[in-house]
Amino acid sequence: MIQYTHAQITEKLTQFQGWEYVEGGLHTSFEFENFKEAFSAMTRIAFEAERLNHHPKWTNVYNTLEIFLSTHDADGVTEKDFEFAAIIDLLIG
Repeated sequence: MIQYTHAQITEKLTQFQGWEYVEGGLHTSFEFENFKEAFSAMTRIAFEAERLNHHPKWTNVYNTLEIFLSTHDADGVTEKDFEFAAIIDLLIG
């Protein structure tokens, strides 16, 4: 698995709205109507995380979900993170 350089990450992020490169990973946050909606989104994402065997670092406080993606095996950002970010964007829409 090939780790992307900072320049490659910056270039690829132009295709993603709301995602940024923070502390060695891809980061975004979503705000929902309430806790139930946030938790529902987390559940949908969790099924994809299991399917991909790629698990996010995330936090949820009431209606806000923060997601941080990096590939631990590569100690940085790889194509796997961008693929998962695209799936998350489709799920959350």
